[in-house]
Amino acid sequence: MGDVRQGCFNFCKEFKAFALRGNVLDLAIGIIIGTAFTNVVQSLVHDIITPPLGLVLGGVDFVNLTIQMKNFVYKNQPPVVIRYGKFIQTIISLLIMAFVLFFLIKAINQLHRLAIRKKEKAENKPLDHISDEVKVLREIRDLLARQTTTTYSTNELQ
Repeated sequence: MGDVRQGCFNFCKEFKAFALRGNVLDLAIGIIIGTAFTNVVQSLVHDIITPPLGLVLGGVDFVNLTIQMKNFVYKNQPPVVIRYGKFIQTIISLLIMAFVLFFLIKAINQLHRLAIRKKEKAENKPLDHISDEVKVLREIRDLLARQTTTTYSTNELQ
């Protein structure tokens, strides 16, 4: 019984470490937000875009656009219904989602390029004001470099 309890404890500990890692939480949040966004886009298409589009097309209700096929296999069953109007609405939803994602990715890439340019400018920007301490340290460095060079050259002659 103790082995089972220890195994369960280890499993729970590993699962907790896995579930609380940043990537898993980010993924879960992304899925939740994506689902909510999908519902918003579907409502936009079903309730706002397709009704006026159907009105322009002569009062067509996209939900009711169907093709009924006579059930020739089972004669006593109702006809088979192909709902191509719902399919059209789904295609419109897909296109809207694709455009939104395209513009979102485009904006993220633009921000990324701006950050890279800013970083490159910061790295390549020469120092306008050099402090006195840095100047003194550079002079000491140069003096030491000259002394080392002269020491080596005089030792090599002997």
